[in-house]
Amino acid sequence: MDEVGKPGITAPRTAAIFGSTGGIGRALCERLSDLGCKTIYAGSRDGKLPKLPGSVPFAFDLTDESTIEAAASLMKDNPPTWVIAATGVLTLPDGTGPERTYKRLDPAAMAQVFALNTIGPAIIAKHMLPLMPRDEAFVFAALSARVGSISDNGLGGWHSYRASKAALNMLIKNFALETGRTHKNGSVIGLHPGTVDSALSEPFQTNLPDGQLTEPNEAADNLLRVLAGLRAEDSGKVFDFAGKIVPA
Repeated sequence: MDEVGKPGITAPRTAAIFGSTGGIGRALCERLSDLGCKTIYAGSRDGKLPKLPGSVPFAFDLTDESTIEAAASLMKDNPPTWVIAATGVLTLPDGTGPERTYKRLDPAAMAQVFALNTIGPAIIAKHMLPLMPRDEAFVFAALSARVGSISDNGLGGWHSYRASKAALNMLIKNFALETGRTHKNGSVIGLHPGTVDSALSEPFQTNLPDGQLTEPNEAADNLLRVLAGLRAEDSGKVFDFAGKIVPA
């Protein structure tokens, strides 16, 4: 189908957010709590999060698989049916931003971008997908981006970021095919949240058209509404905040 439905948001009993202190991740935790989600595993680098009803903080590092494995072990007795990898990087901690030309490519910077945008979410999937129920609906979602679309790329530039998200989208498709053989009711998808007012987008908010910048709480509602409308046949796709498919 071309887009998922837009129902009211029905929260799962248990969810996990990897990246709970970012703009989108924090808003997702808050909205899930508001909607009555009984258990919200909220992961961040330091394992700290302002207390919310139902929240269970945990620490993880996208570049340290052992911390992700430990997080999955924490959840195995009460596994989430919604898992959201709300992680990613556009500008590196040292200020290195997206390359506008191939002349600025740097192997070390590219490796960092792929480690955080592609490999990290893949390792989260490696350890969380085995916890998903075989006979019930579940969602595994990772934040992607429209600029990861190859067919929709008319501008070029932002090489490492685009390539890392395109690679993530391929992994999402792979994971969907693999889990679909044994988990017929699951959905493994990518989510494009739009341009959200967060630390990630802050350096690039200048000259945005009116109405293009979304507040985190609104973005969280948009994404949760998409997840609530998913069906098993949507697995492997990337959806934007309005529920429309982002082309591969």
